[in-house]
Amino acid sequence: MPILFSELEKLLKGKILQEKNPEAVISQLLTDSRNLLFPDETLFFAFPGKRLSGDDFIEPLYSQGVRNFIVEKIMDVKLYPEGNFILMPNVLQALQLVTSYQRKKYNIPVIGITGSNGKTIIKEWLYQLMHEDYFIVRNPKSYNSQIGVPLSVWKMDSIHTLGIFEAGISEPDEMEKLETIIKPTIGIFSNIGEAHNEGFVNLKQKIREKLKLFKNSEIIIFCADQLDVHQNIGEVQHQANNFNEVIRFKTLSWGIKHPADIKIEYTILPDNHTEIVASYQNKTYNFKIPFIDKASIENALHCFVILLYFNYDAETIRQRMMLLTTVAMRLELKEGINNCFIINDSYNSDINALRIAVDFLNQQAKNNLKTIILSDILQSGRNEIELYQEVAQILAHHQVRKIFAIGPKINLNKSSFSNELFKIEFFQTTEEFMQKIDPQEFHDQTILIKGARKYKFEHISKMLERKAHETVLEINLNAITHNLNIYHSMLKPETKIMVMIKAFGYGSGGFEIAKLLEHQRVDYLAVAYVDEGVELRKAGITAPILVLNPEISNFDLMFKYRLEPEIYSLRILNKYIEISHELGYDLTEKILPIHIKIDTGMRRLGFEENEIEALLEVIHNNYKIKVNSVFSHLVASDEENHDAFTYHQIKLFENISHKIIQSIGYPTWRHILNSNGITRFREYQFEMVRLGLGIYGIDSSNKIQDLLIPVGTLKSTIAQIKTVKSGNTIGYNRKGIATRDMIIATVGIGYADGLNRKLSNGVGFMMIHHQKAPIVGNVCMDMTILDITDIPNVKEGDEVLVFGKELPIQLLAKQTETIPYEILTSISQRVKRIYFQE
Repeated sequence: MPILFSELEKLLKGKILQEKNPEAVISQLLTDSRNLLFPDETLFFAFPGKRLSGDDFIEPLYSQGVRNFIVEKIMDVKLYPEGNFILMPNVLQALQLVTSYQRKKYNIPVIGITGSNGKTIIKEWLYQLMHEDYFIVRNPKSYNSQIGVPLSVWKMDSIHTLGIFEAGISEPDEMEKLETIIKPTIGIFSNIGEAHNEGFVNLKQKIREKLKLFKNSEIIIFCADQLDVHQNIGEVQHQANNFNEVIRFKTLSWGIKHPADIKIEYTILPDNHTEIVASYQNKTYNFKIPFIDKASIENALHCFVILLYFNYDAETIRQRMMLLTTVAMRLELKEGINNCFIINDSYNSDINALRIAVDFLNQQAKNNLKTIILSDILQSGRNEIELYQEVAQILAHHQVRKIFAIGPKINLNKSSFSNELFKIEFFQTTEEFMQKIDPQEFHDQTILIKGARKYKFEHISKMLERKAHETVLEINLNAITHNLNIYHSMLKPETKIMVMIKAFGYGSGGFEIAKLLEHQRVDYLAVAYVDEGVELRKAGITAPILVLNPEISNFDLMFKYRLEPEIYSLRILNKYIEISHELGYDLTEKILPIHIKIDTGMRRLGFEENEIEALLEVIHNNYKIKVNSVFSHLVASDEENHDAFTYHQIKLFENISHKIIQSIGYPTWRHILNSNGITRFREYQFEMVRLGLGIYGIDSSNKIQDLLIPVGTLKSTIAQIKTVKSGNTIGYNRKGIATRDMIIATVGIGYADGLNRKLSNGVGFMMIHHQKAPIVGNVCMDMTILDITDIPNVKEGDEVLVFGKELPIQLLAKQTETIPYEILTSISQRVKRIYFQE
């Protein structure tokens, strides 16, 4: 339900810097300028930032039509003559106050979910189980933070009859703020674990903080087998009684091992289902779920108790629990046919999830042609004409050029898509689409597949994906952002960041990483060779790009694609100037950007100190030359025993760069710190730093490894399982010998995929079902054989982990006597990359 700007004045009690239209209608809250859709009705919260502040985006947002702003800094509002501005001491608090105010307008059941794990699964499964009976508002994906929860609750409207919101915290005092926004009438405490432990003194404090979400709830549902949770809930009730406080909440517990209100027994069946028998108030409930893992059973039982609380009958529970389906926790980007790229989100179709998916499409599109295959939006509860008009506006705003619309409801609303910006084709069913559309019609486009589960869009995804062998490198884009923020936190606000994406992004992909970094507004990208930079430009990357190894034969391409060379010798500089003259740059207004490399001890590339005078003379004689940065390369920033030499390098760089800046007469950016340097020598940030392997989650100095998230996970699958008798040999050259009767598994990865042969014959291992499977015999070109004798229940087709969170790449590097860089950059291009965002 929209509110008026005049309501904000009374609610926030902030200082009115300017009020031009008190009757301005606000229906959209915006915290990220990149997500603007409906400027006329948007309220922008200008969050302060260490490097980038929301204030920096007020001008561009105003130029796009936004007129309502909440700010923390006094500003010259006369620059925005039609704007409404409120000054607040804390913008986050203002956001939370606005959404708390909105929440109070609705008197409907609201389920609040907290705990360490399972929150999003429980929320999405409750939606699957109950959406036929209620119009449900819930967090999109896992928007459960101090900002995500307010933005989610803001979507609550008069059409909704049930709210389901998850809440996550990482430090004390956060949950009380979320409680005032969610105001849950029913609580679920999923479990307690290790996540975000660093923010709390102990486990008891963490549980007590999470319990604050339910202080005004009618009931708390929890597992009695979670003894710490059970004990703390009891203590909270007991303490309240001692102080004559009114206990608002009752409890409803379930347990497998310990006494509880609902007694649970379960049996795992051979068909990968679990049969559950629940006893409650002299009634027995018997149902199955299509999962056998412990986490899924626990999550499903929380959902079952909610159904009991909402008085669902036993037969309905039995039918619906059996229909639970896997929740897609992430958006995946995969290679498709004919140079297409596929984003698969074919599991739900609500409008908020559509916004997130289209934003990901916009962020990761590899070319100008963006396509969406879209199903009906189900169970929205909204006027369908308005709903599909909003869908059309979202797609038009993100410049989607082709739409395939599938489903009877979207067909009935064809008029909503009468936009000249895109072409659209309508189909009643998925089957009709697959019959009428030839996959070969798709060329050179990024395709978002977005639909409700009932439309089975996974068949479309399978049809359009490029077929490849089952070894894949999964790239976690959230981890890239997380690691970037970790390094940001170590820098001064004014320090710039250059990110190295050379060597195909350290094996993780050039364009995909570059696109994300550009979205995160890094200052510079760096590639090794011109052709890498050209590919990024062709794919639409506009950020400044430094080429570290410019080749004279490619200077024409550098000019054409606005690439900036590392200049490490007079020969390279003179050729750069000469070719610029040949191309007529001396007759234009264009400058010639360069980055001067100083050799302070690497002895690889760069100007020596005695060459600086000659360098400066060339620069002075060519007025079009612009020195964009001066930099050098640390030799051993990760090794403490070489710190004296590192300090020598830094001092030498400081002296030489100062001399250059004094001579050229204008400031330029200097950078010498790499990832390890940022961690260990923060006082020498100069104007910029270069972030390389650290952004991929690997800290070779091992100072902050626990803070980083590994970006890449290399996986394969078991092709075949065999039994080998004792004494037989295994693999090439008979190097593998069965010292007992063995069960072996052949896995579809070999040295042609980048698996080092040094891992052969028991040196290395992989992980299957969270257990070590040693490599037997020699690693082959396309296959590797594992000993799985001691790992139960292994089947052909099971997943095998080569490296990832559970098996760190640093361990493989140690086993093969190399470094993580080499392992990452050795992964073959035939290994399919899958990029995902949670």
